[in-house]
Amino acid sequence: MTTQPVHTVVLRDVTESDRKRLLDWRNSPDVAAFMYSDHRIGQAEHDRWFDGMAGDRRRRYWLIEVDGEPVGLANLADIDARNRRCAWAYYLASPSVRGLGVGSYIEFWVIEYVFRILGFDKLWCEVLLSNESVWKLHERYGFQREALFRHHVIKDGAPADVVGLGLLAQDWPARREEMAQRLLAKGYALPFA
Repeated sequence: MTTQPVHTVVLRDVTESDRKRLLDWRNSPDVAAFMYSDHRIGQAEHDRWFDGMAGDRRRRYWLIEVDGEPVGLANLADIDARNRRCAWAYYLASPSVRGLGVGSYIEFWVIEYVFRILGFDKLWCEVLLSNESVWKLHERYGFQREALFRHHVIKDGAPADVVGLGLLAQDWPARREEMAQRLLAKGYALPFA
């Protein structure tokens, strides 16, 4: 029995048709508030970033779709096969999917992808200290706080602190079953099953 309606969440490769959408999302106040930079991104800057994705083996991007509607972006960065680790981040640009457990699904999907598909040992991320809901979500999934970067970025003209979190492949099994059961209870199918 599910506690919410079932939603289909898909992470698909970013395509050329997503170029404008990603710029609009990135410049939206709801997304920009949680990014390291908060300046308005122009078309030329965006095009350099977007065109730079192709062939860059150190990063990977997926567009998040819920029930066929594009709603956000997830990515891996600093992919380091030699040291078997990478960083990750995501955002949900569409307010319509907030509170549906989509963030939890994305978290589970990325962890499974990094540890099961890539076979890496570590997944890490950085989150603005003010973005408490996201770093608490990471901690529920077993991420441990490894750093507090004080005055790490400037947001709205003032220094902002950043939390560094990491999850090891060896620690994931202790949290995986509980997190899987939570997703199943919300009606989500487990990825890579």
